[in-house]
Amino acid sequence: MPTFFIEQFGCRATQADGAALERQLLDRGCTSAPTPAAADIVVVNTCTVTASADAQARDAIRKLHAANPAVRVIVTGCYAQRAPEELAALLGVSWVVGNSHKPQIPQLIDSLSVVPPSAPAESANDFFPAADLHADSIAPFHSFVGAQHVAPHPGKILTSDIFEQRALLSAPVLGGEGNHTRPTLKIQDGCDSRCSYCVIPFVRGRSRSLPPDTVIHEIQRLTLGQTFLSVLSRSSPPLSPAREIVLSGINLGTYGRDLSPCIEFEDLLRRILDETAVERLRISSIEPLDVTQDLVNLFAGTDRIAQHFHMPLQSASDRILAAMHRWYRAEHYARRVELIHERLPNAAIGADVITGFPGESEADHAATLAFIERLPFTYLHVFSFSKRPGTKAAALSNEVPGATMKRRARQLRALSGKKATAFRQSQLGRTLRVLTLRPGDHPDPHSTPALSSNYLKVRVRGNHPANNCLDVLISAETGTALEGEPILSCTANSVCPDSVGVSLG
Repeated sequence: MPTFFIEQFGCRATQADGAALERQLLDRGCTSAPTPAAADIVVVNTCTVTASADAQARDAIRKLHAANPAVRVIVTGCYAQRAPEELAALLGVSWVVGNSHKPQIPQLIDSLSVVPPSAPAESANDFFPAADLHADSIAPFHSFVGAQHVAPHPGKILTSDIFEQRALLSAPVLGGEGNHTRPTLKIQDGCDSRCSYCVIPFVRGRSRSLPPDTVIHEIQRLTLGQTFLSVLSRSSPPLSPAREIVLSGINLGTYGRDLSPCIEFEDLLRRILDETAVERLRISSIEPLDVTQDLVNLFAGTDRIAQHFHMPLQSASDRILAAMHRWYRAEHYARRVELIHERLPNAAIGADVITGFPGESEADHAATLAFIERLPFTYLHVFSFSKRPGTKAAALSNEVPGATMKRRARQLRALSGKKATAFRQSQLGRTLRVLTLRPGDHPDPHSTPALSSNYLKVRVRGNHPANNCLDVLISAETGTALEGEPILSCTANSVCPDSVGVSLG
């Protein structure tokens, strides 16, 4: 069976797609390679939210082919859905698979065994019939040795109209993929909004939700550890049950509105708390108008939901928000931030901000800076405007000069750094509940990386296994992380007791 490597780009929903694909391939007997150079197949899971994201994907593909001309490259994700011919023309690309057919990649990999590596595609528009892919395909996988001697030819394309998708195409994310401690479960895909700058609805399709019973079932499996039974015979040891699960989607607040009967997102959260043993849920991102008082009260009423809100802002100029086709104005957003801070004074509050939208004046930019300065944000994700094909903003005149855009982005990032530092310092002397994470490539022998409920990086003194709950007394700030001593711990196979006399982050 082949070895594979998944090169990830983009948002949590894209990463969840990649983790689900990894688990599908492992369950079919494929082997995960430690590096792209060691793989027979590399799947490049792309993002297309900006032109820079497109360029990163193309650069990665060129480097993969240059390093190992024999490797088969399958390109998928949002860029593959938007511009498949563009990617198929790159040297080394065997297949381009859009989001519309991403769940069929495992069957496609099986089908490669019956296509000699030297067989050329007829053209970059040589679409492969999806009917030829079968879920029960067990055809043997042939070696790719010798592929480097094949004359260059365009890759094949497997994609279709994403708006024809009515169901959420999802495979369970079973935890542990990509060396992550916290599994991500994608429960929603697509978007029915039409922000003028955003291409995502055109590559993700309509808003679609995973049925609530399925969500509950997947979380129960993750928290009980049953998901790992299928890999007990593999060389890797089984992983412990998940303690924190991240719920992701393209527009999470619209969860359940496409289902019959409809279900509200906060009602799903209540069901998860009532019917599963998950110790901590984290919400990846939610639109500001979906942050209601009931939702904030739900977060404030339990320590099983991470005190972390990420709400896209984009701009605090009402004129620019209107041009962006955003459905709120600055004061609507401010009221949500103030509500969160009132009920959860130590919560993380993050935002996406776009600078340099066409027609953005110095006054508009100043209004955004002043708005962020006066509110208790804890971090920002700053993006320079990027013209995306097919969006209404791509046709707008009065573009902001590149140098101006870069200056404004620097100012916003400096403000983000100031806010993040102030938030970290406000946590000194507090006790935070953290989840220990797997160390990176260069682990510190004297401390363990961890993540708090309120989305702070913490270095816990001592060596601790990943996926442990620890209550940590925060004593210092080092760089962009906090440091502290554990005062209460619980193993990955036991339930964390409630802390007594401490304030949980």
